[in-house]
Amino acid sequence: QVQLVESGGGLVQPGGSLRLSCAASGSIVSITVMGWFRQAPGKQRELVARITAGGRTNYADSVKGRFTISRDNAKNTVLLQMNSLKPEDTAVYYCNAIVIAITTPSPDNYWGQGTQVTVSS
Repeated sequence: QVQLVESGGGLVQPGGSLRLSCAASGSIVSITVMGWFRQAPGKQRELVARITAGGRTNYADSVKGRFTISRDNAKNTVLLQMNSLKPEDTAVYYCNAIVIAITTPSPDNYWGQGTQVTVSS
């Protein structure tokens, strides 16, 4: 079993900052990709940012220059630093990881429970 636990969401004013963190635990052999998705009310879940084990990143166009993703491979954690937040960033943010676990022969996709980010004055 693999679990992803997120923290760091909350309410922030426009222009403010938040940092989300996600820790993966369980019978993990390796994690190929870690990332963050978000889902606003009435909208589909969308990719925000992701990072490979080698440090390669990609971002949604809407967050480029404002958000930074990073990870600690030794600790199986991923961070999302969000700056210059806008009301349209309001959503539930989900941690995602593609994990090779001891009990499975191929990579599986895992999700965290989600954390609410609200940007409002």
